Amino acid sequence: MKRDTQFPIGNQLTINTLEHDVYPALHALRKTEPVSWLPVIKAWLVTRHDLSIEVMRDAQTYTVDHPGFSTAQVVGPSMLSLDGATHQAHRSPFEMPFRKREVTRRFTAPVTAHVQALIDTLKPTGQAELRRDYAGPIAVQAMINALGLEATPVKQVLAWYDTIVQAVTLVTMGEAVSEAGQAAFIALKQTLLPSLQAQPNSSLLAAAGAMAGGLSDDQIVSNAAVLLFGGIETTEGMIANALYHLLVNPKVLAAVQADLTLVPAVIEESLRLEPAAAVVDRYTTRPVEIGGVQLPEGELVQISLLGANRDPAVFPNPDQFDPTRKNLRSHVTFAQGPHVCLGLHLARLEAQQALVQVLTNLPNLRLQSDAETQAAAKPRGLIFRKPLALNVVWDTV
Repeated sequence: MKRDTQFPIGNQLTINTLEHDVYPALHALRKTEPVSWLPVIKAWLVTRHDLSIEVMRDAQTYTVDHPGFSTAQVVGPSMLSLDGATHQAHRSPFEMPFRKREVTRRFTAPVTAHVQALIDTLKPTGQAELRRDYAGPIAVQAMINALGLEATPVKQVLAWYDTIVQAVTLVTMGEAVSEAGQAAFIALKQTLLPSLQAQPNSSLLAAAGAMAGGLSDDQIVSNAAVLLFGGIETTEGMIANALYHLLVNPKVLAAVQADLTLVPAVIEESLRLEPAAAVVDRYTTRPVEIGGVQLPEGELVQISLLGANRDPAVFPNPDQFDPTRKNLRSHVTFAQGPHVCLGLHLARLEAQQALVQVLTNLPNLRLQSDAETQAAAKPRGLIFRKPLALNVVWDTV
């Protein structure tokens, strides 16, 4: 198969296109190359909704358990990078603490209190950058509570997080695990171990530790590290993207301000229209045909959550922000199959509190009108998508 000539649309795509206004290209791919080879990322890209679900649900044919999976090289094997019975052994201790009832019980009060404190600080100023000053701190604090890190300075947690993310990024680019990345993970592990030994009700991590069965402390900490990464990166993006969609859709913004019961629908439609995670990775375990294309064994397959969520076969007028859609939860933003996002209930809780408090307390909220602000607010990113900055103003009198 001559990949670079058989897939002309995929062959022409650039990193710049994938990072920025990628949706016209995804529509073109879905129409004629729903499974396409993209030389620029050295991977197959799946853009159709039905094919994306097929890949994510078939863990025997499309696995995460592969040497190329960069996160495992930095923090060790975890539920993110394992499949089958081993995956379930790593995931199961965290499933009960992350169920909706448990998340509601554990997190409603602390998340609400933290969001209100942030709003109280921001409200008198009349302006803020809502990604770094609001969405990010909400996501960080929730993970600090979840992992029992309340005694650790927020700046320290963020420093570990940033260093580990950078190490994973470098491994993805073909470099070795950095010494800084190794040191950050060791420091995080040493800090998490006391939380792991605490009373089960003290944190989500302690609750998971009490149910760990045959998992070692090191294995539980590896899973905690990937939870920290996912819980900060994607939740910050989820909140920021939802705020962006409200700010650029004034009629929807006015309707939601008048009826806060619409907030959950706004969140789901934002999740569909602009997922914080653009793709998820799998590797073929055998030769397989999908979408009329033969894939060899050991190939990297990226499921485009962006493409699947804007498939017109499932979502009419897919590029329109429409919280009144009847099938809002048909999006695949939280993935499908055995690797469906464990933290989806916590992420939704954080986003709902974030939006409700903004809409309630910041009157006449709007993006600053200059062209630079407008451009920076538009979500972008190759792997994770969110605004560079959400510079907003509101009335203080």
